[in-house]
Amino acid sequence: MLYQLHELQRSLLQPMSSVAEVGASLYTNPFSPLAYLPFANRIAASYGLLHRLGKDYEKPAFGITTTEVDGVTMGVSEQISKKKSFCNLIHFRKVPDDGLEYTPQPKVLLVAPLSGHFATLLRDTVKALIPHHEVYITDWADAKMVPLSEGAFHLHDYVHYVIDFIHFLGEDVNVISVCQPTVPVMAAVSLMASNKDPLIPKTMTMMGGPIDTRKSPTSVNTLAVTKPHSWFENNVIYTVPPNYPGFLRRVYPGFLQHAGFVAMNPDRHVSSHQDFYMHLIEGDGESAEAHRRFYDEYNAVLDMPAEYYLETIKTVFQEHALPMGTWFIKGQRVAPEDITNTALFTIEGELDDISGSGQTESAQHLCSGIPTDKKQHLTAEKCGHYGIFSGRRWRESICPKIEAFIRKHA
Repeated sequence: MLYQLHELQRSLLQPMSSVAEVGASLYTNPFSPLAYLPFANRIAASYGLLHRLGKDYEKPAFGITTTEVDGVTMGVSEQISKKKSFCNLIHFRKVPDDGLEYTPQPKVLLVAPLSGHFATLLRDTVKALIPHHEVYITDWADAKMVPLSEGAFHLHDYVHYVIDFIHFLGEDVNVISVCQPTVPVMAAVSLMASNKDPLIPKTMTMMGGPIDTRKSPTSVNTLAVTKPHSWFENNVIYTVPPNYPGFLRRVYPGFLQHAGFVAMNPDRHVSSHQDFYMHLIEGDGESAEAHRRFYDEYNAVLDMPAEYYLETIKTVFQEHALPMGTWFIKGQRVAPEDITNTALFTIEGELDDISGSGQTESAQHLCSGIPTDKKQHLTAEKCGHYGIFSGRRWRESICPKIEAFIRKHA
């Protein structure tokens, strides 16, 4: 019933939000006489804030149309290279001008998280990688939009999706995983190594992921271990209502995930919206637009398949199956020690409050078969979780190190 109540609330708020949007426009448009009334800016700011609090947030666009390669501006074409039921593989293809010679660049498979937000959360990651790489990203589907006839999606399906994408891209692939997918990516590469797969990636970069959540546990990890597995199934799993293609599919709804995100730092979000209101009153359009861009991304969430989510809680956070060596996928043990020819780069943020210190670096110890000269670790100082893959530190410090690592080992 909770999902249905949410849909009812959404349908009630949508007209109010639309009216508020019109109201904000009437009190700001220079051709409207209302814009010249006393306190028009305060009225418009109130309407603007009300509109954003009540509106629906659709999946954002990547919006990457150009890049600069060695001082030359090129167009970027976003193409779906491979379609699967729960994920599309998107290629950001550079389009050089006619007559311009273009040298092939290292292929990068950027594995985005399936943990609430859309792959567009890695927009800044993609933009920084494009100039010197052929970038492909996993664009995970919103489970409520996937018909029940497509079947279930389990954690092991995620692992095999990654293997399938690596095979599709062929030789000399470099894999980068951010946060949640570090675990299934390590499983995928481990299985490929155990099976002597000739298409195993040249490099594997893991950023801020829960490889071993027993190290420096965060509030996210603590919740997972203090509640029994049945609690998650009984309290966060709901059935998709009939107004979506995924009707009757069991999911962890995006709106519940969003509530959890906000609950982690409620004061910061309240303060941010207060600041947005004041920026509108003061006419600080640049700051107000920065707020809109951030929350257009942050508030856009997707539903996760129930079986995938529950298995992740159990396998990664409760049983610690990967570091314990007890994870089996279709009868085959996930053995990171079998990886020998893939170079490993682990990256952590010093101030990461989602994946604590040492959790990602644990991959270095698990991959004992990789020679020391093919391993590298970085702890980004004064950097939080999102800072390791977006923002100034990512662009100026972390991304260049990944590029150098790939050039060295690929």
